[in-house]
Amino acid sequence: SQDEEAMIILLGSTGYVGNQFVESLNRAGLEFETMTRQDIHGKTSAEVGQLLVAKKASFLINAAGYTGKPNVDACEVHKQECLFGNAVLPGILSEAASAANIPWGHVSSGCIYNGSTEDGEGFAEDDPPNFSFRSGPCSFYSGTKALGEEIISTDRNCYVWRLRIPFNQIENPRNYLAKLLRYERLLEARNSISHLQDYVESCIQCIQKDVPYGVYNLTNPGSITTREVVQMMTEAGLTDKAFSFFDDEAEFMSKAAKTPRSNCVMNTAKSVAAGIGMRPVREALEDSIKSWTKETD
Repeated sequence: SQDEEAMIILLGSTGYVGNQFVESLNRAGLEFETMTRQDIHGKTSAEVGQLLVAKKASFLINAAGYTGKPNVDACEVHKQECLFGNAVLPGILSEAASAANIPWGHVSSGCIYNGSTEDGEGFAEDDPPNFSFRSGPCSFYSGTKALGEEIISTDRNCYVWRLRIPFNQIENPRNYLAKLLRYERLLEARNSISHLQDYVESCIQCIQKDVPYGVYNLTNPGSITTREVVQMMTEAGLTDKAFSFFDDEAEFMSKAAKTPRSNCVMNTAKSVAAGIGMRPVREALEDSIKSWTKETD
């Protein structure tokens, strides 16, 4: 139901997720313009709203979060940037989109949960986060992502798209599969994960199909353990690395990590029912492993 003048504004286009949005929006033939944090730096939400109106925006995508490099441990150091990127910025954008009277979508994270539910089906969209500042201990990163969701929770014209441990077939420091190949020792855990292109295409389908606003868990249905993933990589001949594992989370925390990690299972029934579901997790993994390519510039 987009008119011909429709213009999507993409914030955070240079990041790992933002890059994929650029590629997928182009492939879908959708008109879009990128905006950087510099464009909105120091502006009030009303001023950002005016900017969106001036750009004739029909929809705003926020892919500008703060994840920390090389991993979430960095968020423990860069707390101010992390808090701004993941909690303050979404609040500003929510008010700006409301002032400009346009709907928007926010790239959030499933890392606000830990573990699974009693039935094993995983956390649903309306389950309160259990890996957050309100329900610790958690990493500072997860705390800020949960806070970001809380800040925009009353926004009625917003999609909250939860991503989890992104991967695809292209080697990149942010790619889960590349991380497994790179790390010396691994932590055995069960997780729901997101194929990056599947994830972004599901987000875009929300806009194209006028899916009801709200929170959506966008992970590939099912869950998988670290051991299962590396076994798939080894069996496919992608690597001959002899993977070694920490005895338990306590050893991992004492030797390799500065902050607790979220390992969780997500329930994807809502996104599947809305017609924006993704491929089963094993299928997406097999596909990525089979067509693994070194990163090209």
